[in-house]
Amino acid sequence: MGLTASLAALRFRPHQMPPGAARQERVRLGSTFGLRAIVARLAVGLLASSTVLGAVSFVPAAAVHAMVPAVGTSANFEVLDDAQYDVMPGLSCQNPTAPMPCYTPHQIRTAYNMESVINGGTTGAGQTIVIIAGFQDPTLLTDLARFDQTFGLPATTPLVTAPDGLTEFDPSSAIQKGWALEIATDVEWAHAIAPGATIHLVLAASGDDADILRATRYAVENDLGDVISQSFGEAESCPTAEFLAEEHAVFKAAHARGMTLLASSGDVGAAERTCDGTLVAAVSTPASDPEVTAVGGTRLVADRVSGAHQSEVAWNDQYGASGGGFSQVYKRPGYQAPFIEDNTGRGIPDVALGASMYGAVIVAFRGKFGRVIGTSPATAQWAGIAALSNEMAGHRQGPLNTRLYHVGKSSSYDAAFHDITGGENTFAGFSGLPAGPGWDPVTGLGSPNVAVLLPLLS
Repeated sequence: MGLTASLAALRFRPHQMPPGAARQERVRLGSTFGLRAIVARLAVGLLASSTVLGAVSFVPAAAVHAMVPAVGTSANFEVLDDAQYDVMPGLSCQNPTAPMPCYTPHQIRTAYNMESVINGGTTGAGQTIVIIAGFQDPTLLTDLARFDQTFGLPATTPLVTAPDGLTEFDPSSAIQKGWALEIATDVEWAHAIAPGATIHLVLAASGDDADILRATRYAVENDLGDVISQSFGEAESCPTAEFLAEEHAVFKAAHARGMTLLASSGDVGAAERTCDGTLVAAVSTPASDPEVTAVGGTRLVADRVSGAHQSEVAWNDQYGASGGGFSQVYKRPGYQAPFIEDNTGRGIPDVALGASMYGAVIVAFRGKFGRVIGTSPATAQWAGIAALSNEMAGHRQGPLNTRLYHVGKSSSYDAAFHDITGGENTFAGFSGLPAGPGWDPVTGLGSPNVAVLLPLLS
């Protein structure tokens, strides 16, 4: 069932423009990342194209300004076969001896100590997670239903709003297919972590900067939710100063309403894609904005059956690396002052979660299951954690960073976070920085021990 044909079921809310309406304006394409779709060629410094689900390819924009989805998958998206394994029949990466394991929602929730919180009744009920994305995903409903049924999650139907009208899906567009995978991943994994929360998908007419910002502004001005998840970005040097100021004003307005903002830190280590699609040494925006909680990536090793946490290092493999470094636009915010002494710029990321191909998450997309990596699913999961935190507190908690860094400098830090001290984010020929004790510009404060962290945030 296509998204356009499912408007009633999706509780679709069109605004302002009819689907497919032509618009006259300068296109500023961005890229979605965090959901690396993925990067078969990144090892040689190119992201020219990546194969997803075999026939589906994701090609970053070139010669234009645009947000890039932060989602990635293996070069060949694995589908169910006839093999039988204990946790999930058929998916080869669930084999206990698979060289590249993948994890189910239960395993991820166990690894980060969320299961006891959720089973204890804190599910995100009463909270709304807004997911900002471009274009649409025509198989979202059927894929989400299959994901929920397979993993024992409560069925849900996301709200969908398209402030500029719903863009007709073009199956020949690699960019649109990349965004569709981004949407599926973000919706499924935000729901997996906060199964009681409402998911509100706000769709921009495209992935260009102006469209994405307009969708974000609409979500803020119309108070569409409590947590806003942004799994996309581009190099700070790409947008104009005027655009960044406008974006920052929208984020300030969100926080005035008590909303929490999160964004992916990127999937190419110390580099990011600029306006013409080339990589440059840079951090990613909107993650670098100090109003936003930037989410980086780790390589999680968990028990292949139970999901129990075993070890974690910074994400850096042949498929990608945790985005991180220091902003050339934003000054170091006060909440980071105790952690950063040798740089005056805003450091990212703030926190991290599993993102490596050697510990991918399972996603239903276009009728098949496969594994997805990157800081996109990590960001969607942190959005779910923020929704759990709001419910536990009994109210919106607004900006997350001040509270996170307060925990980071407290005696509770070692219990509330997995401090990532191994690895670094040199990637695609761009020298990176190392992970280390406490905050670092590769994994931030680390990954969460949710059952311990949430009461401290609340």
